Amino acid sequence: MTPRQWNQVISDPEVLLVDARNDYEVNIGTFQGAVNPQTDSFRELPAYLTTHLDPQQHKKVAMFCTGGIRCEKATAYLLKQGFQEVYHLQGGILKYLEEVPETESLWQGECFVFDERVAVRHGLESGSHALCYACGHPVSESDRAHPHYQPGICCPHCHDTITPEKQAKQAMRQQQRYQQQQASR
Repeated sequence: MTPRQWNQVISDPEVLLVDARNDYEVNIGTFQGAVNPQTDSFRELPAYLTTHLDPQQHKKVAMFCTGGIRCEKATAYLLKQGFQEVYHLQGGILKYLEEVPETESLWQGECFVFDERVAVRHGLESGSHALCYACGHPVSESDRAHPHYQPGICCPHCHDTITPEKQAKQAMRQQQRYQQQQASR
């Protein structure tokens, strides 16, 4: 479905809406009413779909992902499993955020992206999330205000799993990043 058709599709009470992205991506933003499969990797999604969705019970399924590739693959998988009506968001969340006005949007939060922006909002403007250099997890403004957040070293998501050796390496890298920033000014 095109971004312009998407709201009508996902507003149908018979449609089960599934977010085909990883848990850390879903946690910073998703569509209203979407199911979070709570996966750490896309490789886990087929097992989730097999155990939690039933073609007899879920007559209409709509799936979405960041750019449209993962949900396109997952849609094909569900059709192969005997589901009759399966939709996916053409161009993914990014195309939706680019084309659908914020006033008409059913999107909530920000969308994680795999580039220096970390997350985007409507109009594909940079969001408020940063990236933890230690674990790669997106960190919100409230995460950055947390006592376990140390810029460039660890965040509330990884502080208890990082060894002192890794913390020392991260601190050294953070110092190098700072020095590079100062030199480029």
